[in-house]
Amino acid sequence: MSATVRVLGQEVLDAFGRSHADARKALVAWLSIAEEQNWGSIVEVRSVYPHADFAKPYTVFNVKGGRYRLVTLINYQLQIVTIIDCLTHAEYDKGTWK
Repeated sequence: MSATVRVLGQEVLDAFGRSHADARKALVAWLSIAEEQNWGSIVEVRSVYPHADFAKPYTVFNVKGGRYRLVTLINYQLQIVTIIDCLTHAEYDKGTWK
């Protein structure tokens, strides 16, 4: 059996959920689904999250219908997803997270 993804940086989700209560349920759902995966590439990520984007070196997930952006780094070989930031769409568009 292949290893499933390990997610690091969950405190980022917790903090964002405290300041954006409407995002909590979607973030919990994302985490639950991500932890069950065994991703080998962005193609495999998109099979679960079709709107995930690769913005080298980050993988960015749309959360809550695109209202929020979850910025991650995925190490496919080690099966580790590191949460870098969670942003509103407007914050993401400013590009300061890059």
